[in-house]
Amino acid sequence: MGKFVIECPKCGHYTEAKTGFFAKKKIDCVCGNVIDIRTDKLSSRVCPHCGNNVVFDQSKGADAMCPVCKNPINTMALQNKTVEFSCKQCGVRHRAVKGASTYVCPVCDHVNDVAERLKTEEIRKDGLASIIKYEGDNETLVWKHPIEDFNYGSQLIVHESQEAIFYRDGQALDLFGAGRYTLETQQLPILEKLYKLPTDTEGTFHSEVYYVNLTTQMGIKWGTDTKVRLFDPMTGMHVELGASGEFNIRVVNSRKFLLKVVGTTGGFKQDQLMGLGGKSYFRSMVMTQVKSYLAAAIRENSINVLEIDERLLELSEALRDRINPRLAEYGLEMPEFFVNRVVTPDDDPNFRRMKEQFAQQYLDVREEQIKKNIAVATAERKAVEAQTEAQMKIIGAQGDAEALKIQKQAEAEAYRMQAAAEAEEMRMKGYTQKDVFQTEVQKSYAGALGQMGANGGGGGLGDVAGLGVTLGAMGGIIGMTKEAMAPMMNMSAEPAATGWDCSCGARNIQSKFCPDCGGKKPEPQTADTWDCPECGAKGITAKFCGECGCKKPAPPAAWDCPECGAKGITAKFCGECGCRKPEPPATWDCPNCGNKDITAKFCPECGHKKG
Repeated sequence: MGKFVIECPKCGHYTEAKTGFFAKKKIDCVCGNVIDIRTDKLSSRVCPHCGNNVVFDQSKGADAMCPVCKNPINTMALQNKTVEFSCKQCGVRHRAVKGASTYVCPVCDHVNDVAERLKTEEIRKDGLASIIKYEGDNETLVWKHPIEDFNYGSQLIVHESQEAIFYRDGQALDLFGAGRYTLETQQLPILEKLYKLPTDTEGTFHSEVYYVNLTTQMGIKWGTDTKVRLFDPMTGMHVELGASGEFNIRVVNSRKFLLKVVGTTGGFKQDQLMGLGGKSYFRSMVMTQVKSYLAAAIRENSINVLEIDERLLELSEALRDRINPRLAEYGLEMPEFFVNRVVTPDDDPNFRRMKEQFAQQYLDVREEQIKKNIAVATAERKAVEAQTEAQMKIIGAQGDAEALKIQKQAEAEAYRMQAAAEAEEMRMKGYTQKDVFQTEVQKSYAGALGQMGANGGGGGLGDVAGLGVTLGAMGGIIGMTKEAMAPMMNMSAEPAATGWDCSCGARNIQSKFCPDCGGKKPEPQTADTWDCPECGAKGITAKFCGECGCKKPAPPAAWDCPECGAKGITAKFCGECGCRKPEPPATWDCPNCGNKDITAKFCPECGHKKG
């Protein structure tokens, strides 16, 4: 069982304690405080070696080490290094360990800041305060410097996020922004009016310095302590709601905040705004504003209670705009106010009926919308069907014309192929169509002569006479028959004037197709005549009109149909499928080489790009 000394967290005196299973867990201090060994054995102290405020275990005695610099922090030599100071409230002299941060006066129970008391007594003794700077944390809105006696020539340091105000007798005096200042008479114009300032640099003056933190204090929680009763404008029912959330706040007018809120107190912490664990300054005001304006905002903006979660941003902005004018009177501002949650009374009969009404209303609206969508879809379907039917009729008409065209083309091709086949067969056998025709005529003549012999009388002499007569008359009959049939069959002793020569070598062809190669008879060349558009003269074959001298107009440009393939069209629409004549491509002149009427994107001469 080992012994060690433990520091009383209330008065700072040391009391002997023991370690071990049977040792006392609680001991009494001379100040009356009961020290709990299990919890109070952990203490904080400023390490005399590295200067850091650290936590160590007092039960380890002299073996306790600083967790930062690893040097002994609880030896008897260090414990014997004590400091002496007066209580700020009652003035009683006390002695505490040099590294202690606070000391509770056993006479008046005032919590003394050991460092502040030592610094104050040092100033009183030496009359100096060389550096004045902020030593609070970021959650502190206002921090009062512990020293109140300053020497002219001292340095005042103010950070970017702060303002320093000199304060005396409850009145805010000079205000300093960010920077480093030397306290001289020209730097303190208002103080100079209140004090008879000395001209030497060793003179001192008594004043209080407050540092105001201008940073935005984030995440301050709020919540309604009771339900807010309101009238729902959508259903006409009364419901009770609760709300909670967070807000951010900052000081915008340091002088006003000090005069109206802080006064001459030692500072102002963030938790004092809403009274979390202490005195509340603004909780009642914020809660009253929230309760009043929450119901008003819901009514003014016609917000449905059942849909309030999707309107939280709108509610938050409305409440912030209502609360900020009141905070401005104290030099504060809420840049953001958030309503994070709205508690609805799920067990309230009115709220249940409200949900049922809303559900029925939603179903009715949804059903009406479905009917409307069906009607619109039906109308659109009918319109599409009518349009499709009209298009099918047009396509059918075009299809019939196209089918007829294909049929005629097929018939012409079949006829041409048949004629070509017959001509090829005749050529291979060595005769022409004229030979076939003459053969048929001769057969007809022979048949006629045979008939005449059969009708003659007598025996052999008669037959011979008949034969002689027949042979004698045959030439005349053939000649007369040939002359009689020549106009109908285009036959004559001389070649017909309407015969034509084929490119394959066949000559004097009488049919439309060549019997040797099947080639079609060329169309007869007609004289190229034109009518004068000026005087009306007709059938002109020259280049100029003989009546008025007007020049022959240029023939219209022909084009080929891109749809059906018809060629040589001069009209604006195709006669086969009705396709419109395509617009001629736009042409351009090359600015680089001077080439004209170019239709491509690049000049074929120099490669210059269009445009």
